Amino acid sequence: MGSSLQEARALADIGLPVTFSIIPGLRHDREVADFAAQSGIETMIHIPMQSKGWPQRRLEANGLLLAMDEAAIREHMGDYALRIPRALGVNNHMGSEFTEHEDKMRAVLGVLKGRGLFFVDSVTTPRTVGLRLAREMGVKAGKRNVFLDNEQDGAYIRGQLAQAVRLAKRNGAAIAICHPHPATIATLAEALPPLAGQGITLVPVSRLVR
Repeated sequence: MGSSLQEARALADIGLPVTFSIIPGLRHDREVADFAAQSGIETMIHIPMQSKGWPQRRLEANGLLLAMDEAAIREHMGDYALRIPRALGVNNHMGSEFTEHEDKMRAVLGVLKGRGLFFVDSVTTPRTVGLRLAREMGVKAGKRNVFLDNEQDGAYIRGQLAQAVRLAKRNGAAIAICHPHPATIATLAEALPPLAGQGITLVPVSRLVR
């Protein structure tokens, strides 16, 4: 989130608990954060982190890189918090490379612990150390269980949502992540309200971290 106020309004109009994860530095990041606060919508900071495809795969200019030392990481984290000051937690944007490195993630999680923020691991690599390290450091954390919209197709998104429902029923809860694409928003607007009839309660992600 953070590139458009229109998509923020469309998601809010669904009228069910969702959590906005805002990339700091996008054109409308502060507007979206202010709108979320006014609408009672929980926010996280969506931290850009180096992927295995970088630099061929673009990363935001303010993203975290392996080449950064702890002081630089802490400085970036402080800048993110200044842009989205009411965020309750963070999750990683990309980061398939960065989240595999314990020393770098320790610096990130140390800042989160100091600020009382939680961490949701987007699990962009099976070798991520994020959740384990957060638990070790005493940072409230959770992990993504399902990506809803790797394909921009309504049937695919519904199928992924059904998988999240199955996991929630089996395990008691599930965290699903998606992007604010038009197809995703349209599908969620149709598919989320009926979930209550399946015994599913939608909650902000802060309720699911521990």
